This record gives sequence, structure tokens and C-alpha cells, in this order.
Amino acid sequence: MATTQTNGHASSSTMSPEPRDSFLNGSSANGSQYGGENGYHRASFQAQTDAIVNHLYHTGFQNGNYADTVLHVFQHTYGLHAIILSRSPFLAHLMSTAPTTGGQRVVYVPLDHEPEVTQEGFAIALGYLYSPVSLNLIRPENARGVLAAGCLLGGMHELCEHAYEACRQSITQTSVHEWLEFVESVSYTSPQNGSGSPQVNVQSITSTTSVFGPYAQRLRDDVLEYLVVTLPAALNILQRGPANGTVSPSPEPHSPSSQHGSGRDTLLDIFSRVPFDLFKAAVESPSFQIGSDQARFKFAKDAIEVRKKAGISRGTGAEETVVLAFGGGNGTVGGSAVHITRKLRKKPLWKINA
Repeated sequence: MATTQTNGHASSSTMSPEPRDSFLNGSSANGSQYGGENGYHRASFQAQTDAIVNHLYHTGFQNGNYADTVLHVFQHTYGLHAIILSRSPFLAHLMSTAPTTGGQRVVYVPLDHEPEVTQEGFAIALGYLYSPVSLNLIRPENARGVLAAGCLLGGMHELCEHAYEACRQSITQTSVHEWLEFVESVSYTSPQNGSGSPQVNVQSITSTTSVFGPYAQRLRDDVLEYLVVTLPAALNILQRGPANGTVSPSPEPHSPSSQHGSGRDTLLDIFSRVPFDLFKAAVESPSFQIGSDQARFKFAKDAIEVRKKAGISRGTGAEETVVLAFGGGNGTVGGSAVHITRKLRKKPLWKINA
């Protein structure tokens, strides 16, 4: 005889309860199938699960009924439920030390040092603790804020993956400058084993300095991939031969026969504002196919000149240069013949005559 405990009261039963997983799988411990031929019981089970989740989301999250926890964040107050919030390791920790007032736990969420976490993103992540319906609220405009909130709260891998994918797809010619600012805002360290994208030699983001954790590196790689591969292709920088599909150098932008001048100018304008480490990685990448080595060298030289005039490199007190190596690529990075360097400018020496 098995003894079970329900809400503090002991009861006896001559049958062992069915394992929880057996109900989820639609079968009992003795092998019988609840679904039968038409899967009626399994569909009924799923409908009941959906009804519970919908009730939690609308009644518990949206209306805040029967709340036992008050959450203060972004000058907004949420009436929520500790058992649901405990799905987030971050919130579970805050609740463990939060005071209780009037029978309710009061939690203040500190976000002063998390500028990437937006009010909308945090609300969507909170809703996800109650129901996956919050995934439908993710858009390119709010995806980064959702991803930041999801990474901060923890325990919501599916939400973070959806938000990350929306971020990746939102990297366009219109938004690339915003993404470049994001890349520049996080901290990097040089990899110990050449880690990063298999096609480019990049630096690694220090996860401890970014709420995004590993997603920061993935987004940086995506921005680099966009600069190196997607953008030149979208601007039609490459020319492909009709016979074998090989890449041939595009005409010089000032050539009368050139049809690529505007695309090259657009690429030049974007690269003139790319942070140096990303600029160096992109130009030196073997995947950055915009023509011959000489054409890539000329492009890098023009970009550095624009960067100098715009004060991009001058503001750091450093001077950027590009060199074109010959003789089989000896001494080059990643087999590239084009190499970008940056060195500090020497301060002028003043000589005083006695």
C-alpha cells in the first residue's frame, strides 16, 4: 500500500500513482495508450495544459490577480507570483533576500548598469516566465532588449534564441551603424587559441563585461560576416564570370565602364566608421572578396584616408596604415596579402636653445 502526501494530509492508496512522464507521453505504466486510435486523450491533455498556461498568463501576469510578490522595475510595478518568478535564477536570488510587507514580498530589480535591458524587453521576458506566447511579441525593433533581459534573468534559452535570431536578421545596411556602435560598446580580449569565426581572425568578447554573455560574441561575428560577405554581395561589388562563376576584379570606381562605383562608395562610407579591430579583421579576411589583392589594398587605403579625415583614427592618437605583401603571403595574417596596422603617433620633440 502506498502512502501519499497531498497539501499536508496523508492518504492511503492501493495503487501507485502514474509517473508524471507517462502522462506527458500519453501512455500509462502498464503500457496502455491513452490516445487510442484518434489520440483523443492526448489532445485533451494538451488542451488542458494550454488552458492552464493561458490562465496563468492572462490572470496571473497581465491582470496580476492573487499576486504574492511586488516587482519594481523601470518605475513600473508588477503584481506577480513567486513560484513563477523562481524560474529565473536572477529573480530567485533577489526574492531570497527581499523584505515582506503586508504579506507580500517586495523586490526591486537593479538595472542601473544594464543599459541594454529595455522596459519592453524586460516585460516580454517576464511574460515568458508565465507563457511562451511572449515569443510572438519579439520584433527586430525590440529584439536586443529582449535578448539582454532574457540573458539577465536566465533560465529562458528558447526566448534568447528567438531574440538572437531576430537580432541577426535585423543587421541591414540601414541598421549596421547602430550594430557597429553596439560592437564597440562591449569589451574584448585576444583569443588564446585563435577562436572565433573559422573564416576570420577575430578577438573574443569578455563575457563578464556583457549582459549578453556568449551572444555578444555571436552578434559580433554576425556583424563581421555582414561586413565581409553579405554587404559586398548586396552592393554588387563582385563580378562573376558567366562561364565558371569565378570572381574577377570589379572595375575601378572612376572608370567610364564601371557600374560598381556607387556600391563601392557605399561600402567605403560604412567601413570608414567601423571600429579598428573590426575594420582590420574584415579587410584582412580571405572572405572579403571585392576583387584582386590590389583592389582590396586600394579600398583599404581609401577607407583609411576617409577615417583619418573623419577623425576616426585620429581621436585615438594612433595612425592606421595598410601594406600589401608579396611573395606568397609570407608574414601575413590568415593568408591575406593585405595587412592593416595601427601605431601611436610620436609626439613632436621641442628643442630649447640655451
